[in-house]
Amino acid sequence: MPSLMTRSAFFKSTRKFLISTRYKGFYQYRFFATEINNQNLIEKIVQKYALNLSPGSNVKSGDFVTIQPEHVMTHDNTAAVITKFKSIGAQKFKYPSQAVFTLDHDVQNKSQKNLAKYDSIEKFANLHNVDFYPAGRGIGHQILIEEGYAFPYTLTVASDSHSNMYGGIGCLGTPIVRTDAAAIWATGRTWWQIPPVVKVELKGKLPDGVTGKDVIISLCGMFNNDEVLNCAIEFAGEGIRGLSLSDRLAIANMTTEWGALAGVFPVDKTTIMWLRNRAKKLELTRFENKNLKPTPAGQPFKHPRINNENIDEIEKNPLRASSDAFYYKYLSLDLSTLSPRVSGPNSVKVSMPIAELEKQDIKIQKAYLVSCVNSRVEDLHSAAQVIKGKKIADGVEFYVAAASSEVQKDAEANGDWKVLVDAGAKILPAGCGPCIGLGVGLLKDGEVGISATNRNFKGRMGSPNALAYLASPAVVAASAIAGKIASPAFLSTSSYDHQTPIITCDINQSQQPVKTSSNVEPTIPGFPETIKGELIFCHADNLNTDGVYPGKYTYVDDLTLEQMAKVVMENYDPKFANIVSKGDILVCGFNFGCGSSREQAATAIKASGIALVIAGSFSETFKRNSINNALLCLEAPDLVRLLKNKYGTNELTTRTKLDAKVKIAEGKVVVEGLNEPKTVFKVGVLGRSVQELWVANGLENWVKQSM
Repeated sequence: MPSLMTRSAFFKSTRKFLISTRYKGFYQYRFFATEINNQNLIEKIVQKYALNLSPGSNVKSGDFVTIQPEHVMTHDNTAAVITKFKSIGAQKFKYPSQAVFTLDHDVQNKSQKNLAKYDSIEKFANLHNVDFYPAGRGIGHQILIEEGYAFPYTLTVASDSHSNMYGGIGCLGTPIVRTDAAAIWATGRTWWQIPPVVKVELKGKLPDGVTGKDVIISLCGMFNNDEVLNCAIEFAGEGIRGLSLSDRLAIANMTTEWGALAGVFPVDKTTIMWLRNRAKKLELTRFENKNLKPTPAGQPFKHPRINNENIDEIEKNPLRASSDAFYYKYLSLDLSTLSPRVSGPNSVKVSMPIAELEKQDIKIQKAYLVSCVNSRVEDLHSAAQVIKGKKIADGVEFYVAAASSEVQKDAEANGDWKVLVDAGAKILPAGCGPCIGLGVGLLKDGEVGISATNRNFKGRMGSPNALAYLASPAVVAASAIAGKIASPAFLSTSSYDHQTPIITCDINQSQQPVKTSSNVEPTIPGFPETIKGELIFCHADNLNTDGVYPGKYTYVDDLTLEQMAKVVMENYDPKFANIVSKGDILVCGFNFGCGSSREQAATAIKASGIALVIAGSFSETFKRNSINNALLCLEAPDLVRLLKNKYGTNELTTRTKLDAKVKIAEGKVVVEGLNEPKTVFKVGVLGRSVQELWVANGLENWVKQSM
């Protein structure tokens, strides 16, 4: 596979390296010729990685393209991907250097079963010459930044929803799912629909004590009506100059929670300086990375990705959005008007200034400084500055885990690690741990926790009957000392009391919004023209994948479909599995399936007998999982609003006793027994590509048949 530096800015001279796709005729394409100077940054990066484009054509939002990503990362879910890889009949990797394995999620689990799984993944990596990072090395997303798999102006994907984080360094990172990962291993390629692109302008400068975490908590809390749902974000504005790379990574990381599929920052002097310093450090630590080939005697060390030659290339030939690039929306935020904020409880869409929350005297039992969003050197230093010379409050457990083993070494060297330990912090291995609801320190019934992680969904970090808040490392550290949600002592919260963040949101009216559905076409042989079933209604908006399929089951790889069906929706409604019947049509609220990219959220719903899922809107990653696993999804916002008005919110799950007919080719749902003026609802059509996947019973079988 050609490396990132063999590819020119627009790749016109390197088409000879690109292998023709076998997906042609399956995925939908729109071929057209446009001037390349009107592409935004997202489109320009995708242009470099798109295969089989007609001569002179350039990609735009809305296009279905086949992409050959620079790298694909899998973590503990590698074991499940291996099973899929083998089941499609693949025997070798198309491009071994494309794949990266990082064990990071269940690293506290020392059971014989888990250790055997980890050992099998390592042996599989060695067999196929794939770069492998063992448990304890750190969280995969952090490793990809540290080791340059996520590099400016490249496209790197991961079978994990927080691959958005790579955008902090100017890399287009976006999530895929397990079945996609297996297909990439075997073929080097997968499909992607380029999302609408939103430009977010950051103005002004952050006040002292306000961090990147406060920025993204503010964005999630203030733009909380799906303004960026299933979009890609390009950050811009003079405010970026004042953000450290760590701040940018934190913001990009949580664009996932904001609802976006990517969040990319521009490459500037801060980025280049970080890369230069990183190249020097990698030379000093090269003997610690077993994935690096030995340097021949007499030759200088050159890291395969982060090296001065590659850095010079991006510095001399920067990739920038064209001046007349099209953006679906324009948002702006004045950073100077922000104050430290806290999100929650149990939602990233609710946030308020710490000054207001502090007045409520909210006692906590647990505090967490862990995860890929906020456990870097800068974060640990921020917490240590607050905690130095103090002790964790009685009755509070404060858990700390570095984002990587390298981060921990740096924090030990500068003294911050000792400060945290001396204060009474409970140290966990570098990895995901409590953030994903695995290992020790989880929230129990009735407990309240504050965390520097990226998600506080109900039940994600432990009991569904606990309350979880999110905040910056400094606020988390201050709360651990105070025994309640509190601001750091060095902050004068009164100066923030009357701050009103200045935000704007404008929709571009110059073009129609991007259409994401196919043209109407007849159903293919084997696909039903009409799907019938009783509507079963779950009213909640933002019902996330932790609610659909709890994290404690996510890495139990031997659960049968029958067992998965018994625990589906457990964190949302424990009664759901006993209410649903085979052939039902599930109707949900808006932004259904947000959160984690776990594939089981789709497969568990399908295993329960659901014939079709209808929602006001979907997380694109959940929809991708569903399509790949032959679970049909349709959006019918008017029907959802009607059912919300009719049934309210008293019951989590309602058997409506309403029968529906979904007419696929016509793109409509007819509801029988509905005593309302409107009984017919328009939905998007299910195009040929989705139908073929359904007939084949999923992408895994489709690839197998194609091979």
